[in-house]
Amino acid sequence: MILPREVNLDTGKNQTHDEQLARANRPSAEALRLHPFYKGKIQTVAKVPVRDWDDFSIWYTPGVAAPCRAIAAEPDLAYEYTNKANTVAIVTDGTRVLGLGDIGPRGGMPVMEGKALLFKYLGGVDAVPICLDTHSAEDIVNTVRLIQPTYGGINLEDIAQPRCFEVLDTLRADPRIEIPVFHDDQQGTATVLLAGLLNALKLTKRDIRNTRFAMVGMGAANVATLRLLQASGVSLEQVVACDSRGILHREREDVIARQEAFPDKYMLCMESNARDLRGGPAEAMADADVLIAFATPGPGTIKPEWVHAMAPNSIVFACSNPVPEIWPWEAQEAGACIVGTGRSDFANQLNNSLGFPGIFRGALDVRARTITDEMCLAAAQSLADLGEVRGLDDQHIIPDMNEPDLYAHEAAAVGLKAIEQGVARLTLSRQELFEGAAARIAAARSLIETMMREELIPPVPPEA
Repeated sequence: MILPREVNLDTGKNQTHDEQLARANRPSAEALRLHPFYKGKIQTVAKVPVRDWDDFSIWYTPGVAAPCRAIAAEPDLAYEYTNKANTVAIVTDGTRVLGLGDIGPRGGMPVMEGKALLFKYLGGVDAVPICLDTHSAEDIVNTVRLIQPTYGGINLEDIAQPRCFEVLDTLRADPRIEIPVFHDDQQGTATVLLAGLLNALKLTKRDIRNTRFAMVGMGAANVATLRLLQASGVSLEQVVACDSRGILHREREDVIARQEAFPDKYMLCMESNARDLRGGPAEAMADADVLIAFATPGPGTIKPEWVHAMAPNSIVFACSNPVPEIWPWEAQEAGACIVGTGRSDFANQLNNSLGFPGIFRGALDVRARTITDEMCLAAAQSLADLGEVRGLDDQHIIPDMNEPDLYAHEAAAVGLKAIEQGVARLTLSRQELFEGAAARIAAARSLIETMMREELIPPVPPEA
């Protein structure tokens, strides 16, 4: 049963600018203090009992030979006899980590461990970081092909463009890949943003088919967002897009010369920007109803005066991490009606953490062979619907991460869509999907809470 929202997120609206800025900077300081204390965020924990030493003859040799022979004879039994059905590999080369750029596989490890923590706590999914020392798309593709017997799904993460597009498209088209491959920076981010957009448009009484969009930054996130926008009824003529060199238009020779490497940018050059605008973000945003920015981290990437020049009751989604392109309070003071960012410490978090745990939960629970755009659209609609039932306002356009059963609702929607599309190995009802997801998520959280209570996870040390 879905209940109305009772407690609002503390958005800091009543704080001074200095207080808001200090609040925004605190997570980084705490991260530097606590990461070395805990020396990582994840570990391997047994899921079977060890009653006495004889149990090892069941879980290991000689007893383990029996399930090994069974799987060798019938490979799909790996889903029943091992943890494959609930395990995801988080694969990265560390070339585009958050807004930090190419910091390498070691530099990316804290993010991948954090991702694994979110997978477990929010989705009940066991996830393992796989950080690769390569800049080759072929190496990443081959690695995924080689490791897929171990995992129920692959989450591609923080891979620079255009390599990220090549890797995802190659793996999704490969008939040898039998498990879902998902690029969270593309599909996950776009899913959550679309959910927020649907409800922001309701609040500002706009029709998505008549809304003018400015898109700043045309990397993985905005390319995938554009694809889902089109699937939701948006025409490219409604869009003006900017990359690091300015507005995309028909005379952008740098894009035209590399159209095979950047097909989405080329399409935008040919089909978007109906007014044939030139310039940069300022010109793209003038009179726009919605800004969707996945660009260079700010603050200052997006100027308040550019927001002021947008249409009345504008919607500003400044989603770069770790710092949005413009601080939310600056955008609001410049006239934005609704502001969303990628951060959980501000209102209207449009972060992929609201998407990937539920999307993978649903895909794993039906043993899906892939994650389609339609499954992502179903997840987005589920998020938007839950937000509307809870009650919409300018500070709450989609549910928060701590929303009860959010991820179970999302998982059920994704699983049903996979079944409908014929990409699922199992057929379950909505109730079965919801209850199964909710139970797995509750068990994961209970495990962490028990370890904290018993101090198997040490208490957070006090600040000096």
